[in-house]
Amino acid sequence: MFTKIIVINKEHTLWDKTIRFAEKSSWRAGKRLAERMKNIAFLDWEKVLIAVQDEEVIGFCVFENNGNVPEKFDDCHPFINSVFVDERHRVHRISEKLISSALQYAKELGYQKVYLKSEHHGLYEKYGFRKIADYEPVTGLANQLFEIDVPVS
Repeated sequence: MFTKIIVINKEHTLWDKTIRFAEKSSWRAGKRLAERMKNIAFLDWEKVLIAVQDEEVIGFCVFENNGNVPEKFDDCHPFINSVFVDERHRVHRISEKLISSALQYAKELGYQKVYLKSEHHGLYEKYGFRKIADYEPVTGLANQLFEIDVPVS
């Protein structure tokens, strides 16, 4: 199956379909994303990236300014947040494709570094992220902060 990664905003034809997919996702962050999408709670440059197969949404992540991390990391932005792929599609490197597309978008915006928070140990390092801190969770379970350099080529 061919997977497309699409950067969307509220005008995109798959916006409502993505809301429905996020609402039904098995992850609490998906339900929060659905609410944010309904309320259009994004800065102009912040985007939702979706993975699509045969016009069906099978995954998402968010590229945004805020990581909801402790104040001492306020200088760390932008973030790739809420990386989720439907369980039936998790062996196809779709998370990697979402992250890669988010990094490309970051490059287009002129960013040199991107951050990510997670509670998963050893997961994001395989995508090139470096753990830069452990912290007490602010929201959810995420207790580690990662960074990655935006590719120059």
